[in-house]
Amino acid sequence: MTESLDATDWAILDEVQRDGRIAFTELARRVNLSASATTERVRRLEATGVITGYRAEVDLERTGYGVLAVVRLKYPGPGTRHGPLRRLVAERSEILECLRTTGDDCYVLKVATMSMAHLEEIVDELAQFGSTTTNLVLSGTLPFRGPRAPRTDTRPC
Repeated sequence: MTESLDATDWAILDEVQRDGRIAFTELARRVNLSASATTERVRRLEATGVITGYRAEVDLERTGYGVLAVVRLKYPGPGTRHGPLRRLVAERSEILECLRTTGDDCYVLKVATMSMAHLEEIVDELAQFGSTTTNLVLSGTLPFRGPRAPRTDTRPC
């Protein structure tokens, strides 16, 4: 079920996506609500599953995982036999994100490793499930961001 969000909900989402540790009093000030109304809104957004969690952004280079890659996987198995791949993805902490996609590739994975040899090990494990294409990430142009309020203007492009 899709949650109906108003402008205030979107303003709250925008602020907590920028700073998940923001105090309710500061959040309330930024969205022009009382602290109690803001707290109630956030709790509702959590309870309905709109807010699914909070996270810290980590500098991979400083943790020793400075090799970042995108691995595309063509998985030849039928749709119901993806369990072994999903288990591997869950077990390998180097796999930061896994998206099942349409098109030529079945999966797109974001992988962080300590070295090229480490990356090769991960790619070799993934290759048992199908053909892979690996791209090294040179830099991040756009950091993670969540959804924003839908545009309301209807001007043509």
